[in-house]
Amino acid sequence: MSEQTKLERLSAARLEAGKASSARERLVKLFDENTFAELDALVKCGGAGCGVITGYGEIDGATVFAFSQDVSARGAAVGSSQAKKIVKLYEMAVKTGAPVVGVYDSKGADIAEGNGMLAAYREILSAANNLSGVVPQVSLVLGVCGGLSAMAACAADFVIMSEKAELFLTPPAVAKDGAVAGTAEAAQKSGTAQIVTSDEDEAIAKARQLLSMLPANNLSAAATFDFSEPQTASLLDTIESTLGETTKCDLVRAIADEGSFLLIGSGFGQGAHTALCTLSGFTVGMVTAGGVLDHDGAARIARFVSVCDSFQIPVVTMINTEGFAPAGAEELAGSIRDIARLSHVYAEATTPKVALITGSAVGSAYVALSQADLTLAWPNASISALPVSAAVAFLKGGEITAQKSREQVEAEYKDNEASALRAAEEGFVSDIIDPKDTREKLIKALDMLSGKRVSRLPKKHSNLPM
Repeated sequence: MSEQTKLERLSAARLEAGKASSARERLVKLFDENTFAELDALVKCGGAGCGVITGYGEIDGATVFAFSQDVSARGAAVGSSQAKKIVKLYEMAVKTGAPVVGVYDSKGADIAEGNGMLAAYREILSAANNLSGVVPQVSLVLGVCGGLSAMAACAADFVIMSEKAELFLTPPAVAKDGAVAGTAEAAQKSGTAQIVTSDEDEAIAKARQLLSMLPANNLSAAATFDFSEPQTASLLDTIESTLGETTKCDLVRAIADEGSFLLIGSGFGQGAHTALCTLSGFTVGMVTAGGVLDHDGAARIARFVSVCDSFQIPVVTMINTEGFAPAGAEELAGSIRDIARLSHVYAEATTPKVALITGSAVGSAYVALSQADLTLAWPNASISALPVSAAVAFLKGGEITAQKSREQVEAEYKDNEASALRAAEEGFVSDIIDPKDTREKLIKALDMLSGKRVSRLPKKHSNLPM
């Protein structure tokens, strides 16, 4: 057979392998134009494609590896051939230190392989978990992702779902709440999916935006961006001390570079707000705790801070919370665990950390969230071991008289013992800043902390409260 004939056959095989494949189209959309290069395109399983397309390309000029399950080939059934291609991709990511994106859309496992199918999933999960904290991993769930595939998808740092996709461990048909089990809405409410979009094109666009803001790996610096001042900066001149969910977003946008705001984890966790943005062109993780923080809110913040710390992304925490929500008997143990985990993550994080007290910072919530290199406060901030009303009841009850109401006593306590000035005098706050200077002060603080170095005690790893 001549060399020309061999090349013609190879070209025809590649064309047939990629014909009418939405999996390939998804990868082409993910990467910069004309940068996608496929790997192992000719791998077969039982005479057909192995149900996954793997390759690499560029996102904003940076190399990224990706695999996309191809439901048109054997239903994208996961077996040994698919696992080998995916694991090989992870090994390339290890060698090059580049992020990995997994696009999930499969009818399930290749049960014809029996225990071989279980081994295939084990290899994929092992490779994904081995890379955790080394390079960013993003899962794009754009179709059905069930059972062991759901475990693999959730091993990533971020899970992005399109509205019509499905993500479940137990099939919805046998789940107790089958009507909603496995839906993107359920995944968002449980905190499993950090971003849910109306369609897959928007999901792919969000993945591109997210990866452009992250460093290539845990040893690389994040990319820097051209930036402009926020158009809503004037909001800081009149900002209210009580921050609702909408105001939290507005507050971050008033501080961040214009157009850089990316909300992470919406719909999960009362009182918690997490987002990526840029400040003066550098990526920053923004945490806002407002109102009452529940155990899901604590879990949302802990997960976000942990990911930021993995890739040396600075964290700014804005605190205006009365503390953690009272838990019922059935939730008590779980609430304590999530709160302890939150405190653990902040204490262990070595990335630059700045805390800004914008309103109330009370008790255990203050302790957990203010573990920072630098703590700033707005003039109206209130820092106390107990809520002001409780502190007055315990400590100032004798001052409440017919001539002096409880409200007056509480106001005096807040203006004196619980004031930002008192906290600064006692060394709990480094500086009191004017709200309108917040952006400038945060940029200066993060610039100062950019050379931060921390040495830890020698150990294999800390034990996260489970």
